[in-house]
Amino acid sequence: MAKTAPSPAPPPARRWPAWLPLAIMAVAVLAVYLPVRHAGFIWDDDSHVTDNPSIVGGLGLGRIWTSPAANYFPLTTSTFWVIHALWGVNPLPYHVVDVLLHIASAALLWLVLRRLRVPGAWLGAMLWALHPVQVESAAWIAETKNTQSAVFYLLAIWLFLHWLQAEPAAGRDRRVLCYAAAWLCAALAILSKASTVMLPVVLGLCWWWVRGRWRWRDALWLLPFLAISVTASLWTIWEQQYHAGAIGQAWDQTHLQRLIIAGNVVWFYLEKLVWPHPLIFIYPRWAPNASNLLAYLPVLAAAGVFLALWWWRARVRGVFFAGAVFGVSLFPVLGFFNVYFFRYSFVADHFQYLASMGALALAGAGLAALADWLRAAPRWLAAAPGRLLLVVLGVLTYRQCRHYLGDEVLWRATLADNPGCWMAHNNLGAMEVKAAHYQAAIDHLTTSLGLHPGVQQAEYNLGLALFRTGRPAEALPHYEEALRLLPNDPDTLARIGDALAKLNREPDAARAYEAALRLNPKDATAQNNLGNMLRLQGRGAEAFAHFQEAVRLKPDFAEAQNNLGSALVESGQTDAGIAHLAEAARLDPNSVDAHYNLAVVLLRSGRAEEAVGQIQQVLRLNPRDAATHFMLGRVLLQLGRAREAADQFQETLRFNPSYAPAQEGLEIARQQLGP
Repeated sequence: MAKTAPSPAPPPARRWPAWLPLAIMAVAVLAVYLPVRHAGFIWDDDSHVTDNPSIVGGLGLGRIWTSPAANYFPLTTSTFWVIHALWGVNPLPYHVVDVLLHIASAALLWLVLRRLRVPGAWLGAMLWALHPVQVESAAWIAETKNTQSAVFYLLAIWLFLHWLQAEPAAGRDRRVLCYAAAWLCAALAILSKASTVMLPVVLGLCWWWVRGRWRWRDALWLLPFLAISVTASLWTIWEQQYHAGAIGQAWDQTHLQRLIIAGNVVWFYLEKLVWPHPLIFIYPRWAPNASNLLAYLPVLAAAGVFLALWWWRARVRGVFFAGAVFGVSLFPVLGFFNVYFFRYSFVADHFQYLASMGALALAGAGLAALADWLRAAPRWLAAAPGRLLLVVLGVLTYRQCRHYLGDEVLWRATLADNPGCWMAHNNLGAMEVKAAHYQAAIDHLTTSLGLHPGVQQAEYNLGLALFRTGRPAEALPHYEEALRLLPNDPDTLARIGDALAKLNREPDAARAYEAALRLNPKDATAQNNLGNMLRLQGRGAEAFAHFQEAVRLKPDFAEAQNNLGSALVESGQTDAGIAHLAEAARLDPNSVDAHYNLAVVLLRSGRAEEAVGQIQQVLRLNPRDAATHFMLGRVLLQLGRAREAADQFQETLRFNPSYAPAQEGLEIARQQLGP
């Protein structure tokens, strides 16, 4: 019987370089976050960076750690300080750092999941890294505190697991070093953002996962972590209420209402992980109704699921572990404690940056189990569900990044999905005021106040938009309401003065300006405007002092230079007055008043040739002014320039045919020219 040849041995499985998964992860994240290279600073970035006195002001690096004056996230603010020292206020480096920190967090999550022996560890980390709910953290500069704190948070877990899983033969010193380094990273995480305070509980869950049991004496090892978390928690509760201002009607929910909110929050975040559409910068704010029994269903369902998982935790270890990490990490933002952002909405994508790790790691494990179940199928088919999901998430993240390119894009995208967002209307209105699109500003600000009355900034900006469209009588009540909401605000008092001045209520306007200057004597505009009101009341000496102060405070203030020059001329100091009027005309070449006033004074001083140039500048700016054409004609006639004078008298008659003095002037010019 013939012998059959032995079957050839299967080829050895290809071994990929250890660095390749990290490289793929980094390239994928960089690709989907590519749009942020064009992004700028958006809402709240001012308080963290561009208007932060510790970064762009005089407080400096030391005050970042010793003062809560500029948001107490000292380690993250120190990162901003370093970036600013190297690159200034260019937004690109801030975005690059934020995305790189997100990549580092994803890599550490993979390492933590591997150490926990979670199936599909790399896939779970990739799902987390590419999920569009993370865009709010990785594309918003202010939320660098999320990405940076996550790096130290995950490092702390990884080092703690090293300590927990180290063999006795590894040496006591090495274990002590791992434990101490884990505690240090936990402290650095909290100094980056206090939302990492639930880390001790997560470490306890990891202990249970690794050892398969939990003994209360094990908690002794968590006490050092718990100490910094409790301290940070107490500080954060105080800071949110008494520094950030999370106290008042917007946060006055009853205990039952807070329970309802908590139940809705849990299911909301799970829903956004499963179906991330729409993702909105500010979601609609719920109005929990404690008298409606159906409102308690979400919290009862969440409690029921947790109790069921706890009861069967030995059978569904992975689901219980992931669910517990998810719920524990969300605890600080479930609504039991006041958070300033709750003024706008009880939920935000960046609130679940850490919590989503548990749920998405579970999804990665599930996809790995599916691939294992399909192992008899072609290899590409087994891997297809996970790869397809990553592609879909990457595309969604790429699209979501474009919402963060700038303030206007962000707020318009917010209103597209949440048209009742009063904050978006308010901020768009403020932007339209700055862009001088006053009617659009009025529309947005009126809508904002209709949705949410009592916002000082909206009242102020609406008053400003109405005033600048020539409606001071309508602007005044909004300024007054803004002052009621924020008493003793010097800017609002000055704007009230502006409105009263336009309404010819000079004494009232003067009192408003005086009140503003008592609070802020360095306001050059208010000094100048008060001077105008005093001069109209015949109080020239007092007006003169305010014009002088306005010019001293702001030498390039053309209007103040013009007013001071006129006041000096009135007091007999003609040469000094001419100098200030000439400076006003130089500073603002398009000021009709500055050129006209200078021309008049030059004529009175016998400097007609110089006056001609100033009158010509007035006509360049206002070529249809018959009176100025007549004035120039008379001056030219006096200078013997009859041909030019005749042209100006003809221009006068073109705009005012019945003006007899111009007819007379034209006749005289023609007589001088001869036949």
